[in-house]
Amino acid sequence: MNGKRWIALLIAVGLFVVSVGFQFFSSIATANFENVFNVPDTLFEEEVIQEGTSQNKIAVLDVEGVIQDTGGGTSLLNQLAYNHQRFLKMLEEAGQDPSVDGIILRINTPGGGVVESAEVHDKVVEVQEEYNKPVYVSMGNTAASGGYYISAPADKIVANPATLTGSIGVIMESINFADLAEEWGIDFNTIKSGEYKDIMSTSRDMTDDEEEILQSMVDEMYADFVQVIVDGRDMSEQRVRELGDGRVYTGSQAMDVGLVDALGSFDETVEMMEEDFELGDTNVIRYRTNPGFNELFMASAQSLFGERAEINGLLEMIRQADGPRAMYLYSK
Repeated sequence: MNGKRWIALLIAVGLFVVSVGFQFFSSIATANFENVFNVPDTLFEEEVIQEGTSQNKIAVLDVEGVIQDTGGGTSLLNQLAYNHQRFLKMLEEAGQDPSVDGIILRINTPGGGVVESAEVHDKVVEVQEEYNKPVYVSMGNTAASGGYYISAPADKIVANPATLTGSIGVIMESINFADLAEEWGIDFNTIKSGEYKDIMSTSRDMTDDEEEILQSMVDEMYADFVQVIVDGRDMSEQRVRELGDGRVYTGSQAMDVGLVDALGSFDETVEMMEEDFELGDTNVIRYRTNPGFNELFMASAQSLFGERAEINGLLEMIRQADGPRAMYLYSK
């Protein structure tokens, strides 16, 4: 490559860098740097979504997406999806805040991890018992499996007639590539310390003993799910097991069998809480994360790199989820 071509290449690279830099700095030009770099007094800001005339306040917390702890990474997908640790902190903040008279969980999720669902459930119970605050649930399009697990202890569950809920149960899945590998002449070499170390291996069929081990685990987790509903809904264990065969119910069907308390929209759920606890025309707020430089950078990166960044985020989540796990999850 001669000197002129090198010069042309350097100019092109320089123009690209300048272009990217211009887009980045123009995206933060209107930012409030006092908010960006100052450490806030509270973890969350309050966004007023309904201004009332009374001094009472209802906090709305959203459960949107799969209930799983992805480690709080910095990928774009982690920034935009359900954030488990952040949600637990929001629940704690709503419980501790003396100005909050009630909490509404706005749930739109197919469920998620067994551990994560249990952590949310336990935090809801803690808020109710330690801070003596009512917790209502407003179900969106889907509030199934783990979504119902975290709803069970609520003081009132309100669903849309078309909500998909229920799916009470546990699922554990893996893929078996053994036949495909044999067809293509692919060998798997596994060195293990014990007979069951590669249980649910993708490279061979499951043995009867392994299936029995895993079934006993699933049965134990299912029993916990049943007990959560027995305690939260004041139902008999036999009745919960009859309803909890894994099927989903519409909101109307769930109302008929006693899995929800009322049918209505989010606004109607707010009105129910106001009326039930004589709160008057309340201020309804939603928590949001205080914006910092990291969030600002991620938003700028998303505008610059778009779909590629989201794909990388998805691949990151897939890597984190590598390996079978038990889930309270409704999957089609």
